[in-house]
Amino acid sequence: MGNQDIFSLIHSRYNSFTNTEKKVADYILENIKDVIYMSITDLADACGVGESSVFRFCKTMDLKGYQEFKIVLAHSISLDNETPQLGAITMQDTIAELSSKVLSSNVHALTETFNLLSENDIARAVECMVKAQRIHFFGVGSSLMTAMEAKNKFMRITNKTECSIDSHLQIMSAALMTDQDVAVLISYSGSTKDTIEVAKVAKERGAKIISITRFAKSPLTSFADITLLCGANEGPLQGGSLSAKISQLYLLDLLYLEYFKQTNKESVHNKELTAEAVIEKML
Repeated sequence: MGNQDIFSLIHSRYNSFTNTEKKVADYILENIKDVIYMSITDLADACGVGESSVFRFCKTMDLKGYQEFKIVLAHSISLDNETPQLGAITMQDTIAELSSKVLSSNVHALTETFNLLSENDIARAVECMVKAQRIHFFGVGSSLMTAMEAKNKFMRITNKTECSIDSHLQIMSAALMTDQDVAVLISYSGSTKDTIEVAKVAKERGAKIISITRFAKSPLTSFADITLLCGANEGPLQGGSLSAKISQLYLLDLLYLEYFKQTNKESVHNKELTAEAVIEKML
């Protein structure tokens, strides 16, 4: 299915669509470059329909769901342009051109994340983390790598952080959380099934939920008490892009530094202890 032109497919099946599906199809055909970066919630809102209608549209197109639709859309855009592309990067770019474009992409992601910042949300998030008995970092796939980096950073100044690398262990950790705990859930799309399930269970246990994601409205943010937005555009063929990871790490760095400020005496002491513990490992 990935090599099929989705635009031709939409046109060929258009007359068989319901009125709601036609609204979705019309919007997609008129806003191709925007749709590829939209969450299912964003597209549903833009079309004035429910998320279930967007999902049914995908099923009518013989696709498993919205994520497969975006992958096929990305392939179709590449075919339509005759040259495979990765964002603004083309197969003809020189190393110098690649270097410049990657730099621009990362700087843009950081700048947009900065512009999306809410000082109040950062302050509230850190306040929850300082008061918490335990802080759990969650993510799957490339977001798990970011969650592990957050664990690595915070464990140098506090002993109350956790990060499980297996989805079964994550859901079990969530099931044992209390209203004294904080769950930091990292997901670019906000639509990753395992992460949504963790958020649901943690919420049921009374834990505070902090989400780090690209989209203000998504299945994940519906469970979140605080949402921190990262400003990197990532197409379906760019999963795990460096710009998305950098923007997430930027937010985690802010949380870390503000946490350090508010717990200065304890954090300085713990940082000295952890530094001394690993010094023998170095030449």
